Amino acid sequence: MLDAIFERFVKISPVSVMVRSLMERVLNAEQLDAIFENHARSQYTRELLFSSVVDLMSLVVCGIYPSVNAAYRAKASELNVSRTAVYNKLNGIELDVSAALLRETAASMTDVMQFLGDIAFLKKMRYD
Repeated sequence: MLDAIFERFVKISPVSVMVRSLMERVLNAEQLDAIFENHARSQYTRELLFSSVVDLMSLVVCGIYPSVNAAYRAKASELNVSRTAVYNKLNGIELDVSAALLRETAASMTDVMQFLGDIAFLKKMRYD
């Protein structure tokens, strides 16, 4: 059943499907958690993974939820930690972790952006 649904999206909007796949590859939980483990000096992981915090913040940044609190309420059972734990983790994210997150994901995102630029160029060529 899912194959048929997925195939329909591929036919209607193949670029959207490819971009989502690329984004999931660049922002996968294992890579995000590895960035945290490799660059955090004072913070540590007990129950709340760095990847979960990034996921939560992405919901706010993309406008799906208006605030961290609203996103937390929507994901509270999945996160299985207190609101205080989320805010403590956010407030304690070290500069080295943030810099590494930006540096390492930007390198991968550059490839995605290049790919999108190539697609846009090819589409333009097709219609010109």
